[in-house]
Amino acid sequence: MKGVLDRFEGNLAVVLIEEEKAEVIIPKEQLPAGSKINTVFKMEKSLESYTITEIDHSTEKEAKETTQDLMAKLRARSNGSKFKKD
Repeated sequence: MKGVLDRFEGNLAVVLIEEEKAEVIIPKEQLPAGSKINTVFKMEKSLESYTITEIDHSTEKEAKETTQDLMAKLRARSNGSKFKKD
């Protein structure tokens, strides 16, 4: 399963697991090196706890490319503002 690092709250990291509709709170020091907001993790569930196994670099790359493509399309469609500047 996959989890996404949503935010930091002090020394804690909040990871969202969409398919489980769960929010997991993990101490920052337990995150893999290089973790930042929107990092995608591969995760495992055992009983009622979740463990990060590794960063999912391929999913992160796909998401970044999709976002870049959408932004390029939006910029191409933009005809500027409809409001007059004084």
